[in-house]
Amino acid sequence: MKNDKMVDQITSMDEDFAKWYTDICTKADLIDYSSVKGCMIIRPYGYAIWENIQANLDARFKALGHENVYMPMFIPESLLQKEKDHVEGFAPEVAWVTHGGSEKLQEKLCVRPTSETLFCEHYANIIRSYRDLPKLYNQWCSVVRWEKTTRPFLRSREFLWQEGHTMHATAEEAVAETVQMLNVYADFHENDLAIPVIKGVKTPSDKFAGAEDTYAIEALMHDGKALQAATSHYFGDGFAKAFDITYTDKENKLVHPHQTSWGCTTRMIGEIIMTHGDNNGLVLPPAIAPIQIVIIPVQQHKEGVLDAANALKDRLAAAGFRVKLDDSDNSPGWKFSEYEMKGVPLRVELGPRDIEGGQCVMVTRHNREKVFVSVDELEKMAAERLEAVRVGLYEKALANREARSYYCTTLDEINAALAEKGDGLVFAMWCGDEECEDKIKEETGVGSRCIPFDQKHLSDTCVCCGKKADKMVCFGKAY
Repeated sequence: MKNDKMVDQITSMDEDFAKWYTDICTKADLIDYSSVKGCMIIRPYGYAIWENIQANLDARFKALGHENVYMPMFIPESLLQKEKDHVEGFAPEVAWVTHGGSEKLQEKLCVRPTSETLFCEHYANIIRSYRDLPKLYNQWCSVVRWEKTTRPFLRSREFLWQEGHTMHATAEEAVAETVQMLNVYADFHENDLAIPVIKGVKTPSDKFAGAEDTYAIEALMHDGKALQAATSHYFGDGFAKAFDITYTDKENKLVHPHQTSWGCTTRMIGEIIMTHGDNNGLVLPPAIAPIQIVIIPVQQHKEGVLDAANALKDRLAAAGFRVKLDDSDNSPGWKFSEYEMKGVPLRVELGPRDIEGGQCVMVTRHNREKVFVSVDELEKMAAERLEAVRVGLYEKALANREARSYYCTTLDEINAALAEKGDGLVFAMWCGDEECEDKIKEETGVGSRCIPFDQKHLSDTCVCCGKKADKMVCFGKAY
């Protein structure tokens, strides 16, 4: 791949990674800043990416029997207080409504940080019998968490997400649902977003407030920091007991159901930027790119060029590709830079000589590889080139993760690896003691990300205290 930089207004990631990231968010027309501190305006191009993510995941959820619902955005304080651990976990981030117009409310209303309590209140009203189960609900909405430090997509005070909330007759069914939905997120990441992930369970200190177990997928960014991409929680019957949700089972006994929740957010857009982006801007995986193919006519003022370009566009659109023809009066070079910055996976160039030769030029965004394609094979080669983008992005991201994965047996080894190779994922054995977990972070700077499902036996002893250990934990600095 050439190293020449086509888009000058984006800071190099090697110079300032944080500035590079925010430059892409603004220059690629993904976001604008609003007058509400910590909140962002998602512009049409950024929202189109989210719409494609949403459509893909929504189809997966519905194929598994989930139904979409919508809950109120306000939660009465008394309702939030019903689950003690849950409210304590969210208390610092809650935004409160105290007045309606000029009238002071009799009870404060929380602007939803998450909707477990609302779903529980509803489930208590509609679940009566084992025949009512399972309840497989999902909600697409926004939530508010009053973050102190914000960054576009990664952490904002209001953000878009989906939250699944399900109820099951048995613990086994609920755990199976929790793992199933984690696998849905992992499959979506690896096959559609071209992002390799590590699946695992959170340590007890890092699990979701009120959950018995929290499962997560973790991805590694360009700069060696981890990002929690999605989570899936098993609640047991704790919420059901707190909200008095009961049903009559097949033996005519009154019992509590078992609950899950699972979700992902617009931070996935930030994840895509920081996994695949380069110094020329966005690099989008084809599955979620608003424009999969852009057609750039060369010497479009010449007779027949625009007609031929429109014919290619019509063929590609009929074949199901999201395609745009840019017939503006900007120069081809300007257009090349513009769509590089916007991360369009495939560029098709067509000029008088190409028309004469019955061909067009295809250029893949991730590596700028240029191939000459017969127009007779247009649709077939477009599909092949887009698949080459997906595979290339995944392989590059996986190579970055493998190069930044450090397997250590002592704290000194962790510090040495981080000092010599830079930030990355550290894998080490852990005894299960929270004091050791805290000390590892204190002495090395890396916190626990998850206990991977795919375990390796690195040693018999804890990396921190030397006591017996049988769990390998993934550690890292995180967004």
